[in-house]
Amino acid sequence: MAQNGRPQILLTNDDGINSPGLWLAAEALSSLGYVWVAAPREQSSGMGRSMPPTSDGIITTQKIKIHGNDWTIHAVGGTPAQTVQHAILEIMPTPPDLVVAGINYGTNFGTGVTISGTVGAALEGASHGVPSLAISLETDHKYHLSLSKEVDFKASAHFTTLFARQLLAKRFPEDMHVLKVEVPSDATAETPWVMTKLSRLRFYLPTAPQRKAWSERGSTGYEQVPDASTFAEDTDVHAVIVKRQVAVTPVSMDLTSRVSLQELEKQLREP
Repeated sequence: MAQNGRPQILLTNDDGINSPGLWLAAEALSSLGYVWVAAPREQSSGMGRSMPPTSDGIITTQKIKIHGNDWTIHAVGGTPAQTVQHAILEIMPTPPDLVVAGINYGTNFGTGVTISGTVGAALEGASHGVPSLAISLETDHKYHLSLSKEVDFKASAHFTTLFARQLLAKRFPEDMHVLKVEVPSDATAETPWVMTKLSRLRFYLPTAPQRKAWSERGSTGYEQVPDASTFAEDTDVHAVIVKRQVAVTPVSMDLTSRVSLQELEKQLREP
């Protein structure tokens, strides 16, 4: 720890340095420790934990004032995961005690965690041996790539502080590398939270580009599944969408399938 013995918290996101969700999280986390803010220079949603060699890595700083307090921020030319690397290797004088990614516009459910830049940043923090928290707020699709100030992040900021405090104070099981938190859009500080599993079904379904020829520019899109009741009751999707509760999911970096290796080997060796 540095800065008068206070916990060192690295805060990042995937929506970019100008996200209101980032700044509300910064203000909330400042009650727990010294907050270092480093975030991608541009919107970087959907980057996962990618490390593209085309990122320029340029770091710029500026001071802004939030509710009368001066903050030094670091905008990084890179993905969320690369931003975490630059922060730990270059920006911070000592390693962080906690990495927080968020507050994200939109949920990161189930199999989508490998796509999420928010979760990717938290996983990168965990790969450095740092307890990490990824927190997202359910929002309407139209806000996902926005910096809208219409979105209310107050409840999400409450849960950011709640779980960040626990991660700073306690030692958790070895196989929990990231704590992923999903907050319903209508949540308050009194909304109950529940432990959940990742859904094994897709929540956001990919959609084809709207174009007449492959030679035209076009990107795949996504749409929400029409019926969330099909998701298992112990999953993150069911908790948020059906029960309207905060979903708290422990995520492991160990992607090894939880099958019997002996039985699988036997199957693979059979003629």
